[in-house]
Amino acid sequence: MYNTNYTTEHRKSQHLLSEERHEIEVRLKDGWSIYRIAKHLCRPYNTIKNEIKCGMVSLYNGKQYRYKADEGKKVYIENRRNCRKQYRCLASVRFLQYVVEHFKSEDKWSLDASYGKALESGNFSREEMVCTKTLYNYVDLGLLPIKNIDLPEKLRRNTKSKKARQNKKILGRSIEERPEIVEFRTEFGHWEIDTVIGKKDEGEPCVLTLVERMTRMCIWVKARNHTAEAINEALQTVMSYFAEQRDQVFKTITGDNGSEFAGLSLVENGALKVYFTHPYSSCEKGSNECHNRMLRRFIPKRKSISDYTADEICFFADCINGLPRKILGYATPEELFDRQLDRIYAACSTRPRPPCGLPSVSDSLRSPRPPSPAGR
Repeated sequence: MYNTNYTTEHRKSQHLLSEERHEIEVRLKDGWSIYRIAKHLCRPYNTIKNEIKCGMVSLYNGKQYRYKADEGKKVYIENRRNCRKQYRCLASVRFLQYVVEHFKSEDKWSLDASYGKALESGNFSREEMVCTKTLYNYVDLGLLPIKNIDLPEKLRRNTKSKKARQNKKILGRSIEERPEIVEFRTEFGHWEIDTVIGKKDEGEPCVLTLVERMTRMCIWVKARNHTAEAINEALQTVMSYFAEQRDQVFKTITGDNGSEFAGLSLVENGALKVYFTHPYSSCEKGSNECHNRMLRRFIPKRKSISDYTADEICFFADCINGLPRKILGYATPEELFDRQLDRIYAACSTRPRPPCGLPSVSDSLRSPRPPSPAGR
């Protein structure tokens, strides 16, 4: 019908190309109508009409108007720059203040925890709130007084491949023998164990870390050193705190093959079983590894554990146990752990349920909460 060298096929819902704009300019000079140009380019009539309107320039002191492809493209680029969805910062000021307040307070809630708790409380309408992904986008754009360096988990990404090591001795019963129910996290009383050190000096104290898999409750206690004897002593102190109910609170413990756990199997009894992960497979006790990273927020690497008291370390655990978790439906580990203890002690009247706080390695209960260690 109309002979043309134009070969671009019609693309539905796509913007005009530069070639199409030049084609419009040429055909208008040839005297073609808008309808004929639209049919030739396989474009809607209104698309061509609006493009011509945007690309019109005045000539001869406004006596004539003519379409210019370059002008049409210039207007198109300017319109595209302003057509994106507008930020909802102004409509969400009160919610954003709530998020920043809880992020910078002693609670140190994550952005997602703040969003979840705000949603659960009902203090904000959905129109006032923005989702977790948007909050992180606002951090990247500098729209919140929070920097990426303040988000400890966001910058931790190790993509290096590691070569599997061979011939590492397993200290006891393999994790492969562990009951399958432990994997599903539906039963209370299954723990992961590890240690965190400060300086690598002989005789340096360390922190024994325990995490209950179902509730994500962590217990951090100070051990006198990094030997197997000291670790067993600290663990026995924690377990004895639950007295006759220890068999219901501690059903399994999973550790790695570090030398500090060489005597871990000695704590086994009829109810409690100890299992060991495969060599160099820390991911098999990932909950504990994740909480160890949280501990580093309070005790940096190469910082001596001797600089912290047992009560301060328990206070650090309190802070982490009080954080709402998305995986727990924005409940806190402390709340879920308390419910399980209430259930256990309600069925047994031989000893009253212990207070919410967990013990340090010392024989007495913890003293009142120490001041925040910020600024150490």
